[in-house]
Amino acid sequence: MTDAPRGPLAPTPVLDLSAGSIQLTRALCDIPSVSGDEAIIADAVQAALAEYPHLEVIRAGNTVVARTHLGRAQRVIIAGHLDTVPINHNLPTREETIDGRDYLWGRGTVDMKAGVAVQLHLAAELSNPLVDITWMWYDNEEVSSELNGLGILAAAHPELFRGDFAILGEPTRAEIEGGCNGSIRIEVRTRGLRAHSARAWVGDNAIHRLAPVLNTLAAYQPEQIEVEGLVYREGLNAVGIGGGVAGNVIPDEAMVHINYRFAPNKTSAQAIAHLEELFGDFEITVVDRSEGARPGLDAPLARAFLDALGVPALPKYGWTDVARFSALGVPAVNYGPGDPLKAHADDERVALDEILACERGLRAWLTGN
Repeated sequence: MTDAPRGPLAPTPVLDLSAGSIQLTRALCDIPSVSGDEAIIADAVQAALAEYPHLEVIRAGNTVVARTHLGRAQRVIIAGHLDTVPINHNLPTREETIDGRDYLWGRGTVDMKAGVAVQLHLAAELSNPLVDITWMWYDNEEVSSELNGLGILAAAHPELFRGDFAILGEPTRAEIEGGCNGSIRIEVRTRGLRAHSARAWVGDNAIHRLAPVLNTLAAYQPEQIEVEGLVYREGLNAVGIGGGVAGNVIPDEAMVHINYRFAPNKTSAQAIAHLEELFGDFEITVVDRSEGARPGLDAPLARAFLDALGVPALPKYGWTDVARFSALGVPAVNYGPGDPLKAHADDERVALDEILACERGLRAWLTGN
């Protein structure tokens, strides 16, 4: 595991990990790192961590891992991703006040460089935590699953994922969100027969044949399912539709793209079986599947984490990388600053008090103070 090669670019930005989490959030956000372009920020993170002798620092591509080796009885994994969705005139960052509350505005503030800043600050500070810690900061979370740096690291170096509990710094408004919904995407196709639209009766309109599919989707009532005390809200929606040949041709093929968000009481195979019950009369192609993750709040370290923070446990409706930890047998939760509703938004902004709350919460749990 070595440095990812990088050409003659600008000098590596210098990160001061001893600065407060708010200042560090701003510094991280002002290093653009859209998915696929994380080399510079990974270089900066690696260089900053190298200054701390209590950490073993490992580089794998544009993923950076830092570990303590204190001989503790338990090990916790704390992770966050370095990439963001594309910038849209929302950098550099700036501070603003809305209704008396102070925010840091800009791309990545919520998803999820504020969480990464808290983690980096504590990784540098905590040389003697109650548990051994494996810190992970990875690339390509916001794009296709096969590019995800955490998944690539797990496949290549599963030994780094040995742990008793994991925390992912996804935005949760400084609350704890357990597990996550799974996600399936399918394409449902209909076939017809082309004809001139002036003589439509000669053909068979494939777009019209989609009507039962759309009616099923419009009438569908998603379930709310309790899993280990948390209630997950499911969702079944058309997210795309296609068809048509020309303005005077009856189309012979049409497709609707459907996304099913399913509660973690189901496997992806069971979720697909449910979709086949609904749309089994049509041609179905599964184009993406991601397992959900059960809450994992019954793990002893998870209970201690909940008790130390004194915040409610909520379900995570969206899919997150906690599912990767869960698949490896490591119970995991989401915990980080920022409102998930502001993730990817053009006015993305994180409340400063949430950054400080997460820093205090993690420090207190990891040190017992």
